[in-house]
Amino acid sequence: MISEMSQGSPPARGHEIVRPDAASLIESMRAFGYSTPAAVADLVDNSISANARNVWIDFHWAGTDTHVSVLDDGTGMAERELAEAMRLGSSDPRDTRDADDLGRFGLGLKTASLSQCRTLTVASRRAGDLSLRRWDLDYVRSTREWTLLTEVDGESSKLLERLDGLDSGTMVLWQRPDRLVGDDALEDRSARDRFLSTVREVEEHLAMTFQRFMSGRSGVALWINDRRVESWDPFLEDDSATQRLPEETIILRGDRVQVAGYVLPHHSKLSADEHRRAAGPQGWNAHQGFYIYRAGRLLVPGEWLGLFKKEEHSKLARIRIDLPNTMDADWQIDVRKATARPPGALRADLKRIAEVTRQRATAIYRHRGKAIARRSTKEHVFVWRQNLHRGKVVYELNRDHPIVRDLLRREPDAESVLRLVEETVPAPLIALDASQRPDQQSTPFEVAANGELVRMAGDVYSLLRDFGQGHDDAIRQLATMEPFDRFPEVLAELDERVTR
Repeated sequence: MISEMSQGSPPARGHEIVRPDAASLIESMRAFGYSTPAAVADLVDNSISANARNVWIDFHWAGTDTHVSVLDDGTGMAERELAEAMRLGSSDPRDTRDADDLGRFGLGLKTASLSQCRTLTVASRRAGDLSLRRWDLDYVRSTREWTLLTEVDGESSKLLERLDGLDSGTMVLWQRPDRLVGDDALEDRSARDRFLSTVREVEEHLAMTFQRFMSGRSGVALWINDRRVESWDPFLEDDSATQRLPEETIILRGDRVQVAGYVLPHHSKLSADEHRRAAGPQGWNAHQGFYIYRAGRLLVPGEWLGLFKKEEHSKLARIRIDLPNTMDADWQIDVRKATARPPGALRADLKRIAEVTRQRATAIYRHRGKAIARRSTKEHVFVWRQNLHRGKVVYELNRDHPIVRDLLRREPDAESVLRLVEETVPAPLIALDASQRPDQQSTPFEVAANGELVRMAGDVYSLLRDFGQGHDDAIRQLATMEPFDRFPEVLAELDERVTR
């Protein structure tokens, strides 16, 4: 019987059809986790797939009457095509798609929009004919049916008038944006400021998500409130100081994955404005790692995909991954197109490429740190001193070390603690372990995160400045001091932070 049903045979006698409750399901689908920038990007996907050359996004603040619209000059949709596009699950995610198709689940338009608003209207013009459909969540709730409306009120009709100036195109209109505005009043300045902040986040998100579609003279133009969005290139490919590693092709079951590493220029090679812009919306540290593109559209803007942690000295490392849309299931791409997880078979290659790119990025800071150290003429400052006392070797903490000196200045009673540490150093055990297990001995700060070392270096730097040293002298002093003399990249990072 199971075999017969899988071939399309009628169901068994004992069965019942259980249809989902329209109001309950559609309200639940609002919780897919869309941010406003991700929701707008999903609409832009549709515009690009419709061959639009311009996409106009308008955010109009009016308190609870706030509305958002996305208008494009693409091919538009006919009556039945629009009705089908407004169906939840309008396409099977298992279907083969065109190579440049940015969709997958047949949900994006609806789930993205309804995650932000309670009324979604889509009007489309093709060959002069206008089609219109509307989802009103309160109306669905009242009818308990999947009731798709075909008319709008006078206010909505007026908002859709911008479509009249186009021979073809589509307009998506969000009204009653409860997730975006809530019950905020028109006069609420804080609410208006939050709204404007969201608009800026949308602009930044679109600038990096669709950068490759916006490039060139024939690229798509995105507009927010009639101001053109400037694309953001995370790899600074036009900068001669950017290091480009050889591109590699990794094949998985016949599908090709293109991977290319980039090491961005040190801040000293960029102007202040170039450095600020290259940092990206979330800053240099946040945007290091892999950039995953699907059919040219950015999904992940900088992640190490669980292979490494984000660290200060790898922040110049960015790696581009290009996927075809035939690998959506392999990479576990979600409805929001906001996450992707590499298949296990590719992780070793990705880690190998990432290690090379990270090493190149760290080398920039290590080189600059060594240059600082070479300029120093000061003697090395050690944490421990070896002395002879009554013919025996003793180990003492260096009271002239800046950290020790500051501790004793602030806490004179700490002297007894230092003496306790000195008198209980397990020197015989250390010597025995070093001789028996030399390969298992860790080096200072071997297990510490780079960020911890940078913070510690910053604390010592502040003490040196408090003791009257200038910036250059303090940095050079650090270059002669344990443990920072073994981590030149830490010196370079600290120098960059302070001077910036």
